Amino acid sequence: MTKVEAIIQNSKLEAVKSALQEAGVEGMTVIEVRGHGRQKGHTEFYRGREYSVDLIPKTKVEVVLPDSMVEKAVHAILRPRNRHASSVNSRLPVTVASL
Repeated sequence: MTKVEAIIQNSKLEAVKSALQEAGVEGMTVIEVRGHGRQKGHTEFYRGREYSVDLIPKTKVEVVLPDSMVEKAVHAILRPRNRHASSVNSRLPVTVASL
């Protein structure tokens, strides 16, 4: 058995979920997370004051599956990202760990 973890943009959840279902993955865990990479956050104004938003909302998808399905699952997670591979946010952290 292998655990696959991926951090994705919130807007890509439905596409990743559909791609995993097409690949034959039957279950997954979805967790709302916050963090930043190269983006470093941004600033927002609220009631006339400037605030720094350092942690960007993201979605973490975890899937535990047989070793024979790992490659298909990783390709399914990466597939929705390949349409805009040249964009700055095209890098997707995927972790694969044997259990």
